[in-house]
Amino acid sequence: MGKKDQMQDGEEHYGRTKTTIMKEELIRSCAVEEEEKQEEDEEVDTGLRKGPSSGARLWGRVRNTLLRQKLDPQSLQGKDWQRTVISMNGIEVKLSMRFTSREFSLKRMPSRKQSGVFGVKIGAVTKRENSKVPLIVRQCVEEIERRGMEEVGIYRVSGVATDIQALKAAFDANSKDVSVMMSEMDVNAIAGTLKLYFRELPEPLFTDQLCANFTEGIALSDSVAKESCMLNLLLSLPEPNLLTFLFLLDHLKRVAENESVNKMSFHNLATVFGPTLLRPSEKDSKIPMQPISMSDSWSLEVMSQVQVLLYFLQLEAIPTPDSKRQSMLFSTEV
Repeated sequence: MGKKDQMQDGEEHYGRTKTTIMKEELIRSCAVEEEEKQEEDEEVDTGLRKGPSSGARLWGRVRNTLLRQKLDPQSLQGKDWQRTVISMNGIEVKLSMRFTSREFSLKRMPSRKQSGVFGVKIGAVTKRENSKVPLIVRQCVEEIERRGMEEVGIYRVSGVATDIQALKAAFDANSKDVSVMMSEMDVNAIAGTLKLYFRELPEPLFTDQLCANFTEGIALSDSVAKESCMLNLLLSLPEPNLLTFLFLLDHLKRVAENESVNKMSFHNLATVFGPTLLRPSEKDSKIPMQPISMSDSWSLEVMSQVQVLLYFLQLEAIPTPDSKRQSMLFSTEV
């Protein structure tokens, strides 16, 4: 196959422009390109194509297509999905892309169906389960600590969306097979499910009433006054919220103990969970809705939320009002 035919084939199947292909050829030598093509043909002809190798190359084409997309800003605001198909060796990957505004993606999602766990107040869930910490939190943490503590980028690497939605549906349906499902799924999907649970709470774990107080307390310059303020605020949380946070905090500290392997420091964990645990519900959010003025205000608010969680992560110990509450933290009662 000549170089001209290769360029036409690339334009026909992958939607590349001639200008893009010329740029690629300046980067890759003809020898390398011909070698890759020859290897691909040999794999198809002999039936010895290796799954992981071909999959990696296909994913590389998908990634490059996404990176090269130059979507019209006006079309991003539309409701229509932009669809693209990437093909290789008879395998097709269908991409559907649509712009979602920051306000919508960060919006908490209260559930109209109170029999589930997602989008339901944490106090209602623990009362129904007769538990101190929601079952979904304990099960996800248990599975992550069983096989995900050394996973690089745990809680930062996204899990497969379909797996996360499947777990969400199973937990909402109180499925008895949820433990089996989790054992067969990638650990990043379980981490994503846990984050989604906290993100979809009708109000933040730190409550709408106290969120602003936490972000004000973290700004205090006097360390003694700051510690007193932050601990008093923490112990003012409703009991289900407090015990769930302490349970999660203890888990995140154990994750950070493996930082040398999983690359998740206190700061990285605070960046992931801070906004999720402290972002107010829409009615109480101080984020302005005007896109032009939103950026700076939103960034400052997120930074404060990260700092609040980072502060508690760095505390060596958090005193509790009494020993009974401390024992309740580790209760497995359901």
